[in-house]
Amino acid sequence: MKPRTSLWFLSLIYTLSFVASDTVPSNEVWALRSFKEAVYEDLYQVLSNWDTVEADPCNWFGVTCTMVRDHVIKLNISGSSLKGFLAPELGQLAYLQELILHGNNLIGTIPRELSELKYLRVFDVGMNQLTGPIPPEFGNLTRVVKINLQSNGLTGRLPPELGNLIFLQELRLDRNRLQGPIPAGDSSNFASNMHGMYASKENATGFCRSSQLKVADFSYNFLVGSIPKCLEYLPRLSFQGNCIQSQDLKQRPSIQCAGASPASAKSQPVVNPSHQPAEYASKHHGGSKPVWLLALEIVTGTMVGSLFLVAVFAAFQRCNKKSSIIIPWKKSGSQKDHTAVYIDPEMLKDVRRYSRQELEVACEDFSNIIGSSPDSVVYKGTMKGGPEIAVISLCIKEEHWTGYLELYFQREVADLARLNHENIGKLLGYCREDTPFTRMLVFDYASNGTLHDHLHCYEEGCQFSWTRRMKIAIGIARGLKYLHTEVEPPFTISELNSSAVYLTEEFSPKLVDFESWKTILERSEKNSGSIGSQGAICVLPNSLEARHLDTEGNIFAFGVLLLELLSGRPPYCKDKGYLVDWAKDYLERPDEMSSVVDPELKHFRHEDLKVICEVITLCINPDKTAHPSMRELCSMLENRIDTSVSVELKSSSLAWAELALLS
Repeated sequence: MKPRTSLWFLSLIYTLSFVASDTVPSNEVWALRSFKEAVYEDLYQVLSNWDTVEADPCNWFGVTCTMVRDHVIKLNISGSSLKGFLAPELGQLAYLQELILHGNNLIGTIPRELSELKYLRVFDVGMNQLTGPIPPEFGNLTRVVKINLQSNGLTGRLPPELGNLIFLQELRLDRNRLQGPIPAGDSSNFASNMHGMYASKENATGFCRSSQLKVADFSYNFLVGSIPKCLEYLPRLSFQGNCIQSQDLKQRPSIQCAGASPASAKSQPVVNPSHQPAEYASKHHGGSKPVWLLALEIVTGTMVGSLFLVAVFAAFQRCNKKSSIIIPWKKSGSQKDHTAVYIDPEMLKDVRRYSRQELEVACEDFSNIIGSSPDSVVYKGTMKGGPEIAVISLCIKEEHWTGYLELYFQREVADLARLNHENIGKLLGYCREDTPFTRMLVFDYASNGTLHDHLHCYEEGCQFSWTRRMKIAIGIARGLKYLHTEVEPPFTISELNSSAVYLTEEFSPKLVDFESWKTILERSEKNSGSIGSQGAICVLPNSLEARHLDTEGNIFAFGVLLLELLSGRPPYCKDKGYLVDWAKDYLERPDEMSSVVDPELKHFRHEDLKVICEVITLCINPDKTAHPSMRELCSMLENRIDTSVSVELKSSSLAWAELALLS
């Protein structure tokens, strides 16, 4: 009986272990799902097996669970080029010991909710694009051994609370934009042993309390003041490339430290008057001050007081604005509070922000509609004393607008604002208001409508001449070459077609990406249902920013666009099918190339036609690896097609009339 009993007992343990494999708490599963939703580009598909239906995260890539598979204890996804945000919900992984997301492209800020990870030992988000301050709440991570925040864009001061991390051994903060002094002080008699430990920690503050610290890298920031004595004995310490008062270390040039100097002055310790030496008292209180010095002090005090009031008022407004940006997701039945998402003000500081009221006036009470789709409405307007504008208003319900969408909106505005080329529509600014809910992008308006309007116009006199079509083709190619090869990272038009090409009065093309929001808005509508008891889920699609990498897709679309420009026919017609399928036979037969030319065109140059057909054939090649770059395609068009006025006049006597109209 005993062997049977033992066998039965072992079977029971095995069965219980198997059952436990699906007992990861729902809030931990939800936290991991939230992380995936906050990743909007997964280039290498490392999260492809993160099934949002099957709740068994222990088998997901990068996730490690306990032996009995009842809690997540490690999340390690390094060097995977993930683009997205650090989800605050990761703070729900109560037993997490290691959070390693090194070497990705994460943006946004470090959520303070991560300070709830009481068992965390390793926190590594180095080599990303995180911004904003280091949350002072991180002083609650009392078990952490290693923190790596290197090579991001973190700003603000070093929180003194980091000195509470008594087990911290390695701290890497290098290559950020941190400012202010190093929070470290020790009023006791400083002493150290050969291991770098301090004799007394009772009166120490800041990093002087970190008795286990062995590696600390503060290099290449904008830190000021002096290096604390208690840190000089660390085995590995680096402060180079800052604004520190040091003769031994290479620091930044003074011109780079100009903005950091005031922080240094403010950070100097305040001397308690009751402990001032007698010499100090006699020198500063014994005699009367000169009148000019007194006046200077009064003026300085007034200015400092005014700046303080302005800073307090700005901080108050910022807090009010920040609190209005929330993720409207229910955490669970007992967690109904909303999670705030920090919006980095630095990202949009150089982009103009318009009020809804001034855009409403410019667009005639939003009655001047020039385009619409289920996802957006485009208005035409004229700023008072300014340029004509095109305003794209995003169509999305406020309850579907999550904090992640707000961060993406911010990123998209910053991305569009960096584009500056004569053949690219210029983003002038944006509008973000919550009452009424408004998200708008403001572009410089090209007043001659779209290329689609002109190509498929059936009124007399609206057809383009051959030379004008060639100029438009070259202009589009130049714009795409700029986006693909002169912008880092590359930028592509999400839906490149004749409706995305606007024309100026001189018929110069400008590419405008009005459709970049279609995918995200469609997904947010479709995925706003409930999953179990987790409440509304708004999925940020993984393919959202894949358009930045889809240069081959743009090249194929450019070939179709050239074919449309050449033939005057739409890309798809219900009666005649796809334009590419129809044209392939003619493109491959030099003697029949002229069959693809718009019959309304009475004059065209056969030399140009040959070049255009060659470029189209290269672009629409099914083998994307055979596509040449836009630099090569643009060079082919620029060098082999002559668009000078003399060529136009030679090809057609009617060009004289068109030239006269242009002048």
